[in-house]
Amino acid sequence: MNVVARLVVCSLALLIILPAPAQDWPHWRGPNYDGSADVKGIPDTFSKFKNVKWKTKMPGPSACTPIVVGERIFLSSVDSKRDKLVAMCINRQDGHILWKHDAGSGYPGGTGGRRSNYSSPSPATDGKNVVFFFGNGDLVGFGHEGMKRWSRNLQKDYGQFAFQWTFSASPTIWEGKLFLPILQRDVPVGRRGGDGSGDKIKSFLLAIDPATGKTIYKHDRPSPARMESLECYATLIPFVRGDGRKELLCVGGDVLTGHDPASGKELWRWGTWNEGHRQRAWRLVPTVVSGDGVAVICAPKRAPVYAIKLGGDGKLDAKALAWKSQGRPNNISSDVPSPAYRDGHFYVLSDVQYALSKVNAKTGKVVWSTEVPRDYLWRASPTINDGKVYCINHTGLVIVVDAKSGKIVHKTFMGEVDDDQIRSSVVVAHRALFIRTWDTLYCIGK
Repeated sequence: MNVVARLVVCSLALLIILPAPAQDWPHWRGPNYDGSADVKGIPDTFSKFKNVKWKTKMPGPSACTPIVVGERIFLSSVDSKRDKLVAMCINRQDGHILWKHDAGSGYPGGTGGRRSNYSSPSPATDGKNVVFFFGNGDLVGFGHEGMKRWSRNLQKDYGQFAFQWTFSASPTIWEGKLFLPILQRDVPVGRRGGDGSGDKIKSFLLAIDPATGKTIYKHDRPSPARMESLECYATLIPFVRGDGRKELLCVGGDVLTGHDPASGKELWRWGTWNEGHRQRAWRLVPTVVSGDGVAVICAPKRAPVYAIKLGGDGKLDAKALAWKSQGRPNNISSDVPSPAYRDGHFYVLSDVQYALSKVNAKTGKVVWSTEVPRDYLWRASPTINDGKVYCINHTGLVIVVDAKSGKIVHKTFMGEVDDDQIRSSVVVAHRALFIRTWDTLYCIGK
């Protein structure tokens, strides 16, 4: 191969793996799909009254983590006064609402109580189209200027969802396709689920054209799990192997699988963290995260964290397990928050052990473990940027932890007195933090 050809091949390889522009936050887990960013100039200290560039009142509560692309912030919400699901776009510079449109087929007031509602998933964008998904199955595509391009309801298309809780997986846009996993029970639950035929309900992966809303493929994703353990609320995560092969990482139903994004075909499978599939109530919430050649899975209900070696094919055996945490004894466990990854380490926020831990990605060795306040739950996923880890709890208490030492270097209360269900992750983009509380979006910056 001559020098020019080698340069072309190397350039193409770089194009395959380069993430979104570093300043943007285009996916609910950020530009690298792992909860990390690379943004400078964030204030060391802040509060509701200090280093606030702007704040914007939200029409209602939501666990949706905003996404940030260029000058625009996209997020969903409920409109509490009108019982509607809404898609929103906000000007990143001043917090002005550029557009707000009814996007769903209606929000039944009180559904899920204060714990959850249909607007929990984050939107996704390819730079031209922005797609909003809601827990009732509504999927709506807009242009960045607010023009509605298409809409459909996945429950009408494929049958009622069979989830005990409100479905909340966020979509992923990658390789020109919008991906969404529907990992659900195989029988109705609470009189919900299926198409009424009485047939077993299937779990599946969907690939959709973000410009038109048309289905590109629907691929069944079977699982040996039982009852609630079939349910998963996690997001599909892109991964590119060392040899350039592209995969979608899908966790849930007691197993981890890798899929071809072009067809949905299953390439490999590892499992399980639920031996003999004995536990029937192990629904899975945390999204898988990869780094240093392994994928980390947080098994539910105080169970351990598992690190699986990536790069295999077919049915993976016990040799694929790189390491496993000890779970409860050493704080490395998470029932809801998804871990973050940066520079050879995973950052695991335990909502069951009330601790944030830094773990070596290759060995599983715990570098440090820092206790977090136990007053309220921590269910938003951690964000890491510029040597700091940002966490927010249900009341809006934000802690900033030094990634090297594990020391809490800043603490501030961003919520209001009655807030008790804040679950949006802290977003870092364009030299600012974006913090969503129960009814307000804050922009923190110098």
